[in-house]
Amino acid sequence: MFELIREDWRTYERDIWRQGLWVMLTYRFGRWRYGLPGLLRKPFSLLYKFMKITTQILTGIDLPCEATVGRRLKIEHFGGIIISGDTCIGDDVVLRNGVTIGLKRTGEAGAPRIGNRVDIGAGAKILGTITIGDDAVIGANAVVLCDVPAGALAVGIPARIIERA
Repeated sequence: MFELIREDWRTYERDIWRQGLWVMLTYRFGRWRYGLPGLLRKPFSLLYKFMKITTQILTGIDLPCEATVGRRLKIEHFGGIIISGDTCIGDDVVLRNGVTIGLKRTGEAGAPRIGNRVDIGAGAKILGTITIGDDAVIGANAVVLCDVPAGALAVGIPARIIERA
């Protein structure tokens, strides 16, 4: 956990005032507590719940520890970011404000899998059991409902896929 926190510290340019850093610290702590034995985990779970609600109120970012997040997730702008607990996010992903990554409909299982080095624009919605390939770019306000191949650009509502050279 501490190596990942040091990496997050560097990702956020050693700036304690970056709200994305607060969210990542809470997320890393929440994941770490799962490794503790049952009875010892209880007080840490209570502390995690307090930390999560506090960071959610202060930042407007909902990143549950049940989600799988890779290394160096960078949340560029805070506010209005919602990530489903079933989501898998790769390494070096960039998120901007207003992004929703999650389920397509309530009652349906399955959340998106985001590849490595994906750049997600402000206001984008990525919904359903889909895969976003490595090095893809999701345009601002795009509504992505289908798979995006590696290196492609997704723009529009609903998103259309544009292959990049």
